[in-house]
Amino acid sequence: MSTVTAKQPKSKTSSASKEIGTFIGELFSFNNSLKLYHWHVTGKGSYAQHIALDQAIDTLTGLLDRITETTYALKGDLDIVIPQTSVPGDIVKHATGFYEYVDSKRDLFTEDFSGSILDDIQEAIQQLLYRLVRLQ
Repeated sequence: MSTVTAKQPKSKTSSASKEIGTFIGELFSFNNSLKLYHWHVTGKGSYAQHIALDQAIDTLTGLLDRITETTYALKGDLDIVIPQTSVPGDIVKHATGFYEYVDSKRDLFTEDFSGSILDDIQEAIQQLLYRLVRLQ
């Protein structure tokens, strides 16, 4: 069995590679936005929100690492830029919007296993939404 990674030929930063770098930066920023919100949670149901956010942050951190390392193995170095991150006003709307953003970027990841990681990211967001909305 060969352990050689199937890398795409290196070219000057392709448009797709730039988009992937932007996507990974956005994913990192989303995860950080959850942490920022987590630190601001107070009031009724705040403990449940606090725990739900912690669980999502932990899960998404591992998934961020998986998609990034897998993509580096396939495409080589990426130019990842992490946008400035602020505390979301409406966490449910924020998470729902990011779920849709992930869905809109699926065409950047053509391998089945990369798509599977995106599935896991979206599942983590849906679990967060379930916990935030239903388990108050």
